[in-house]
Amino acid sequence: MSENTYRLAVIIASTREGRFATTISKWFEARLAERCDVEVDIIDLAEHPLPMHLSRELSSEDAAALGAVTPRLERADAFVILTPEYNHSYPAPLKNLIDWHYSQWRAKPVAFISYGGLSGGLRSVAHLRPVFAELHAVTIRETVSFHSPWGKFEENGAHVDVEAGEAAAGAAKVMLDQLAWWALSLREARAARPYGA
Repeated sequence: MSENTYRLAVIIASTREGRFATTISKWFEARLAERCDVEVDIIDLAEHPLPMHLSRELSSEDAAALGAVTPRLERADAFVILTPEYNHSYPAPLKNLIDWHYSQWRAKPVAFISYGGLSGGLRSVAHLRPVFAELHAVTIRETVSFHSPWGKFEENGAHVDVEAGEAAAGAAKVMLDQLAWWALSLREARAARPYGA
């Protein structure tokens, strides 16, 4: 990995049966494939259920579940959270992932892609920002949001409406440009002066 490349963990937050998140993820992966400054790791919470009870004493099964995720968060220089909006907020499995970890988030940037009804999932993003602030993470101002996206994408993630697809791709580029700046800058800062919060 070069000094101008960063490691990005994309976290798919929805675990519901029939979820739309995988379609949005395919769309975003196509945007990421256009870039040469990022190594991508997709962490799908539907494939990595974590224990719901926070405990210092873990069963071997719980330790294995965390072991499949925690090192990947540790290695990441930045995160993109892909989340729906459930009841004006974000999914419980995402909060569980966040709460199981602490140092893995510190002094790293977090960006958001959301989807939902009229709000486009932006209320879930609004709830996530103070949570990540508490963990000493830096949230990116620019977001990508999809308002009532059902029926607007092909199965492979391509946007049906070319104009809307180009607008979303433009928003993703701006978000990823900002994320890259923060990811590289904060990685350099952590290396020079370890974050001590």
